[in-house]
Amino acid sequence: MITLTSEPIDVASALKDLHSERAGAVDLFLGVVRDNTNQRSVDRLEYEAYDRMAISEIQKIADTACERWPILRYTVIHRKGTLQIGEIAVLIGVSTAHRADAFEACRYIIDTIKQTVPIWKKEIFTDGEQWVNAHP
Repeated sequence: MITLTSEPIDVASALKDLHSERAGAVDLFLGVVRDNTNQRSVDRLEYEAYDRMAISEIQKIADTACERWPILRYTVIHRKGTLQIGEIAVLIGVSTAHRADAFEACRYIIDTIKQTVPIWKKEIFTDGEQWVNAHP
């Protein structure tokens, strides 16, 4: 499942979607809005996406991950809009038979999304704002 949403991410629902009788491992990554960046106080984040292209690119990443690792189920949910401190910005979940595959596949998916998918983040500070490059 791949979703872009302006609604809060439901972790319990995502975990249900990852369930498989054959899975011995479920790896779940949550990217959460923190209150600081480079010693600057963050007020909130704003995410924008080119939805159709972002979903297409995420699908390519998931397909590649499924070719590299024996993934049973996966889910990628990314928020859009304004997010407050403590809110979940992204959820990546992978279920596999063994933990090493789940860890590696999950890390590959989130790292590649940050590098290639057209989702943009603006950090709003107490003293200004800036658009952030995923990998400066």
